[in-house]
Amino acid sequence: MFGKKKVRRGAEIPSSSLADIAFLLLVFFLVVTTIDVDTGIGLVLPPPPDDTTPPPPIRERNLMKILVNNQGMVLINGQPTAVNDVRERVVNFVDNANRANDPDMSVSPQAAIVSIQTARQTPYEVYINMLDEVRGAYAELRDASSMAMFGMRYERYRATLASPADDVIRQMYPMNVSIAEPDPGN
Repeated sequence: MFGKKKVRRGAEIPSSSLADIAFLLLVFFLVVTTIDVDTGIGLVLPPPPDDTTPPPPIRERNLMKILVNNQGMVLINGQPTAVNDVRERVVNFVDNANRANDPDMSVSPQAAIVSIQTARQTPYEVYINMLDEVRGAYAELRDASSMAMFGMRYERYRATLASPADDVIRQMYPMNVSIAEPDPGN
């Protein structure tokens, strides 16, 4: 009776509250973590057109048609163009009156319209890159004009304005971009 030793059991970590602690940590990290939300493409859209008024007439010369097909090819007025060349082509088209005065390009920057159309299966990355090039072309034109007139970049000039209506550079180079609906057949 006294000669028999008791067998000791090994020490165990109590795990009854482990599930509660894991749940509380999970809730804590869900509450504290911020999740980035895609904001989309920031474009200011014009008001919807009135159904009774017909669209204004547009001279073909003042319209640059950019098509991005479902293979990701960019076509400017039917000619294949690399995405990297879009900015230069838009700058030359919009500022034609101050540059080459080509009879096939826009009459003035105010009359120039860049029409962008895509197919339904257009790769999103190509579309965004092409749209960035078009916007970059207008930024380049505005910067050059602002430097020539005021000796400062356009964004700095814009910050000095009392109201957006006083923006002379934006009136010189309005961003007339039309984003057309994809063809239903594409």
